Amino acid sequence: MVCLVRLTRVMRLARRPFSKAFTLIELLVVIAIIAILAAILFPVFAQAKEAAKKSKSLSQMRQLALSVMMYAGDQDDQFVPASMRSANPNDVPIIWTQGLAAYIKNKDILIPDGSEAGYSSNWDERRHQGVGYSDATGYDPLSTAVPGNAPPGTEGFTSVLSMGAMEEPARSGLFTLTAHARKGDVSTKHRGYVFNPYNGMNDPDGVYAKGLPLISDRDLVVERGDANYPNSPDLTPGRLKPVWARLGADKKNGGQTPVIFGDGHAKVMSAKQMNQFGAVIWRFR
Repeated sequence: MVCLVRLTRVMRLARRPFSKAFTLIELLVVIAIIAILAAILFPVFAQAKEAAKKSKSLSQMRQLALSVMMYAGDQDDQFVPASMRSANPNDVPIIWTQGLAAYIKNKDILIPDGSEAGYSSNWDERRHQGVGYSDATGYDPLSTAVPGNAPPGTEGFTSVLSMGAMEEPARSGLFTLTAHARKGDVSTKHRGYVFNPYNGMNDPDGVYAKGLPLISDRDLVVERGDANYPNSPDLTPGRLKPVWARLGADKKNGGQTPVIFGDGHAKVMSAKQMNQFGAVIWRFR
């Protein structure tokens, strides 16, 4: 009998509405809370995504650095040339990806995460590479450039660079992210397989080694507005070849890129940091 009474009460309660409908004010409060949470969480998610890109890019660069060091170990401590030319100017130059091909197991390490770059396997594809090597390592038997006084546009010297020729390898920048064309696009001035350390600003105190390549968190080949290089798209392809600190770019040179140094270590640096004269030795010969 007691059980029957309790069951009856439960059934009566079940027939009652659980609650009244939300009022307009309650709905607005819920929406406001959701908006506040979104405003807090979305930037956090974006930062986490950028951090993941930086971590992956740094990991890729470290793998590349190992390949470079293995090559040098097999070649009497000589670095692979960024481009290797012959005494015949009609010959097609060999680019560094060809020289390192046997040492790189995964070509994807040369394609920056989230980019539209492609792997450049030869001279004709050189514009699509998103990881660039210093033109200071280039070899050209016909070059007239003098180490210690190389002019803008220098693409090589008459000798291959050896490790012993670097006075401060731990501060000498070899590889970084570069401005590149979309894979398949052959209409732009991009030369993403290299950056040129002689094309940017000279040290105001006249110290040759402290001079810079063009450095920005914009693609200086096609974008205007950089404080240091506002009209860079007007330059010829040989006078461009910029560094592109594309990770987390804010168009104020807060963007970052990993850099491989002459001793094989790599670290992430911002365009602002790299634009400080002497922060990295780009003109190491």
